[in-house]
Amino acid sequence: MMIERKEYLNMLHRWRDKDVIKVITGIRRCGKSTLMELFQQELLSEGISESRIIAINFEDYGNMEWRDPVKLHAYIISRASMNEKTYVFLDEIQNVENFSPMIDSLYLRKNLDIYMTGSNAYMLSGELATYLSGRYVTVDMLPLSFAEYVQWTGDRNDLSKKYRDYLEYSSFPYATQLNGDRKAIQEYLSGIYHTVVMKDVIGRLKSADPMMLESILRFVYSSTGSPVSTKKIADTMNSEGRKIDVRTVEKYLSAFLDSYIVYQAKRFDIRGKQHLKTLEKYYAVDIGLRFFLLGRAHADTGHLLENVIYLELLRRGWEVSVGKLEALEVDFVAVNQETTQYIQVAATVRDEATLQREIRPLQRIKDNYPKIILTLDDDPDADYAGIRRRNALDWLIQD
Repeated sequence: MMIERKEYLNMLHRWRDKDVIKVITGIRRCGKSTLMELFQQELLSEGISESRIIAINFEDYGNMEWRDPVKLHAYIISRASMNEKTYVFLDEIQNVENFSPMIDSLYLRKNLDIYMTGSNAYMLSGELATYLSGRYVTVDMLPLSFAEYVQWTGDRNDLSKKYRDYLEYSSFPYATQLNGDRKAIQEYLSGIYHTVVMKDVIGRLKSADPMMLESILRFVYSSTGSPVSTKKIADTMNSEGRKIDVRTVEKYLSAFLDSYIVYQAKRFDIRGKQHLKTLEKYYAVDIGLRFFLLGRAHADTGHLLENVIYLELLRRGWEVSVGKLEALEVDFVAVNQETTQYIQVAATVRDEATLQREIRPLQRIKDNYPKIILTLDDDPDADYAGIRRRNALDWLIQD
């Protein structure tokens, strides 16, 4: 069963037949291959013949010979129609050795419309960026949103329970087919984790220490919602007798970001209108994966909600930073080409002191952009002199 990801499909349709390569990125098992299959089905339903669709998954052992870029190039050229557009789908392209010049050569053929997936951002740097600068667009995929999860699993009557399931049972698409079987879900998440660490992280770093990698990832996941510095991570590891320097921590963090198992939000000086260089925040790609690594001992409700809201803002196309206003903090400053919005996230603000703490930073911002407080309180929406309070689950579903 394939979950239709309409927003991502719409993005592919928007770029279809345009003179750019479409690169679909995201953590393993987030649905990239399925997205390409769904898109191919739509092409077929429109009357595009199978002969005009070339699809190769480079993780399929049966396609090992096409990991040779010379053979792959010759194969695609031999299959392509000379008179009509041929659609080329290359799944997990990073498995093709030195693929960048080959893709650049295919791009020169105007009868080809090229789509690729990759499970690490590293492939978009270095040679690929050099060869294809300005000639590709990225479709950045995440696991299921809360709205997608609810739509796929049904029953919108109890959103609070559905939200708890969403956190515990994982947002990875295939996990929805495991029917809440905790053991099966844990085994599935274990497979994702070890594949990402072994193939994408250690495969890139070569000499990385797997145990140290896991320790740092645990530290980062347990610090969700809190500013983190590479020095703090190194000092913590060293205090536990695990010797590591700041530069190595930086390399490990960079590899986590490139493999999409972790996302980073930089701090933004709201008054000075500039990003700051230290004390970023980090968020897990999936709360179920976070539970797999940490258990539920670190399950702070507010920080988990903050993680979910951060990822949802990314899905909706916002550039997201953590706002700094002198000694105060705004959880998220979200910017797109049209506007800015300021968002505070809290599990509850029914306590007056907590409400005032969340409102105070927003009151200090003097521009007229929207200011929102999102909580899990099942209360009617409210307005505090232009600062809106909304139920976070309604926001996740309705917007």
